[in-house]
Amino acid sequence: MNTPFDPDPIAPPKRGLLGRFRGNFLTGLVVIAPVGLTIWLIWSVVGWIDGFVLPLVPVNYHPDRLIQDLLGLDPTVQINVRGIGVVIFLLFTVVVGWIAKGIIGRSFIRFAESLVERTPVVRSIYSGIKQISETIFAQSESSFETACLIEYPRKGIWAIGFISTDAKGEIASKTDSSGGMMSIFLPTTPNPTSGFLLIVPKRDVIILDMTVEDAAKLVISAGLVYPNGKALENGEPPIAELPDRS
Repeated sequence: MNTPFDPDPIAPPKRGLLGRFRGNFLTGLVVIAPVGLTIWLIWSVVGWIDGFVLPLVPVNYHPDRLIQDLLGLDPTVQINVRGIGVVIFLLFTVVVGWIAKGIIGRSFIRFAESLVERTPVVRSIYSGIKQISETIFAQSESSFETACLIEYPRKGIWAIGFISTDAKGEIASKTDSSGGMMSIFLPTTPNPTSGFLLIVPKRDVIILDMTVEDAAKLVISAGLVYPNGKALENGEPPIAELPDRS
């Protein structure tokens, strides 16, 4: 209840037509931009795969020609069915994987690899690509599925990283292996596709409860977008309290 001594409430200034137009435009842009960019990226990737796969298919078996024959259309009518190349690539990959699991497929792969091993330049390229492919696609352990905190570049300064794997081989044997070592990918801001590979003792790694997607948003936004923003509004810390490491 207001008294005669209370100051008059100050009404917020009304925005003009141009201000409301600007606000609506920015709101619409925030809504449209993520959807539009996602659709454009998927459309571009599908078109790139189609452009790579379809030229390998015989002309008489092109999906466009088959659809023209099925519908009885004029051959001069151009039909562009985007995504057929992706389907062909997926089916071809599945068939190759099924064959490779059999005895004949394994024998053929061993024979082909023995030929490649005798070719000096091709041998180096093939072995490198094969090692990378096996590491990425045939990794039985969970890789880049956990976000963590590490002290970098010095004690007292924390950085967000992504756990790759446990250190193995020569790296594990020639480092302080008491407690184990971990390979951590430390992304840069605002481009998380580049970063550093750090070999860190397990005891110095703090696992975060947030998902990898939320941690990536935090890195890309340079700390502006926290995954638990509601906790921030209530005055709580944005990240769970760190355990005592002493």
